[in-house]
Amino acid sequence: MYKRMLLPLDGSELAEVALSYAKGIASQFGLELLLLHVAGKGEAESRPLHQAYIDQTGERLRREMAEVQGKTGGQSVVVKGEVGTGYPAEEILRYAAEKEVDLILMATHGRSGVRRWVLGSVADKVLRLAALPVLLVRAGMPKDTAYEKWSSPKVLVPLDGSELAELVLPHVEALASSQGSAVAEVVLVGICEPLVMPPVTTPETSVNWGTAADEYMAKSKKSTEGYLSKVQRGLTDAGLKVSLEVLEGDPATEIIDYAGKRQVNLIVMATHGRSGIGRWAYGSVAQKVLHGGSSPILLVRPPSSPSITPKIVAAIRSLPPI
Repeated sequence: MYKRMLLPLDGSELAEVALSYAKGIASQFGLELLLLHVAGKGEAESRPLHQAYIDQTGERLRREMAEVQGKTGGQSVVVKGEVGTGYPAEEILRYAAEKEVDLILMATHGRSGVRRWVLGSVADKVLRLAALPVLLVRAGMPKDTAYEKWSSPKVLVPLDGSELAELVLPHVEALASSQGSAVAEVVLVGICEPLVMPPVTTPETSVNWGTAADEYMAKSKKSTEGYLSKVQRGLTDAGLKVSLEVLEGDPATEIIDYAGKRQVNLIVMATHGRSGIGRWAYGSVAQKVLHGGSSPILLVRPPSSPSITPKIVAAIRSLPPI
């Protein structure tokens, strides 16, 4: 599924938390790893320093992955590095389209030093306009939660029943089945939102809203469990270890709480997966999970053209920082 992955780096130690994931995923899939460092237009005099940073980082990754391959028999990986010039988000998207990248991996909130990117802002702009999956790792994560430290990884997959939300399933299958000796568990989660009582009632209203809410929730949970069971069977047939959970409450809050309490290693979910009256607005849910949670998150968008047009460039530059 993945042939080429792009890892943007701003030179900060915080942003380099993504290196662990780059090594693990690149080794598992045997894909080409592209490192990109973007220098500002006014930093021409320091370009050799930027180039030295990306070259040294690339060499370190090659050496460390060679050691891993020697111990575990992982696949051979090609690592390339390049220094771009311009606006970080614009250059990341342009480079990804030019190199036909399948996956972008980057850290969030990796600011370190006056001339570094504000990766919260850069990552947000890339997320809004990238046409390919983006895996985001929060900077400052404890080292024992890094990709290479996973022993029995747990992958959380929130689903709302829409076809767009199910776009994540091929990615889930690929990632969960690529863990080698580690047995990955996939947890399918559906969240049932409570029935909202009308703000105004009349004496003529004979509906018992407490009873109605309970009946609605019971039906919703039964329907959600049936839907998740069908998805579970499909993934189980593909050889994965899959469980399911039906939760009640606000989707984003429940996802964040579950991931935190159950030590989830990765959340995989779609963005803008709304389909039907009762579906989640995934753009909003995904954004809340991204900002409120601590687990790495892979966000998958509906297919669209990856080309970087002047209109998109203008849109990138007009986006406000986070």
